[in-house]
Amino acid sequence: MNSSEMTMTKTEKNIASDENNFIVPKTKEEQEEYVSSLPEPTGYRLLIRPFAGAQKTKGGILLADTTIETIQATTVVGLVIKMGNLCYRDKEKFPLGPWCKNGQFVMYGRYAGSRFKNKWGEHRILNDDEIIGVIQKPEDIATLY
Repeated sequence: MNSSEMTMTKTEKNIASDENNFIVPKTKEEQEEYVSSLPEPTGYRLLIRPFAGAQKTKGGILLADTTIETIQATTVVGLVIKMGNLCYRDKEKFPLGPWCKNGQFVMYGRYAGSRFKNKWGEHRILNDDEIIGVIQKPEDIATLY
């Protein structure tokens, strides 16, 4: 992994779930396989992994796979995994510098970007100007579906 790729942190929990047949990369080898299996965002694009949220209700009821997939598809929060080489380099558009960096949780529009899935879960590729906020604790943002 090079410095432009994120390192999985304690926030990796709830990014994807073993319960819905997606694997959470835990070991260094799995993390390297995860990052290398993803496409490189080109130009001013970012690769985002949507936040999956809780897998069960506060009362302990497990959510159905379809409900979890709906939450992932409609979430507006995700983790920045990779950034293209031109992200936030337009000084006229971003005079104060980058809006986010690798490893940060961000907010984006519900229908923003291009969605795709692989064995690690759902991902999105967004333009750098589609980021609308940076978040410290993604679980604090309610999912509306």
